[in-house]
Amino acid sequence: MPMISVTRCVCRRFPFERLLPLAREQGWTLADVMRETGCGDTCGLCRPYLRWMLATGETVFHELLSE
Repeated sequence: MPMISVTRCVCRRFPFERLLPLAREQGWTLADVMRETGCGDTCGLCRPYLRWMLATGETVFHELLSE
């Protein structure tokens, strides 16, 4: 079975590894990230990954997450 890697917001093409430092520097919540970057606000598929990224600092995910 192939390994998956979720590393970015697909709709905005914004890599989580670039988004995390920005979010931490600005003290953004998930709502702030969505408002300021549009990530998580179009199709919403990256929203659980954004939430997990903000909570843990992880930027590469090898499992499918859902809300």
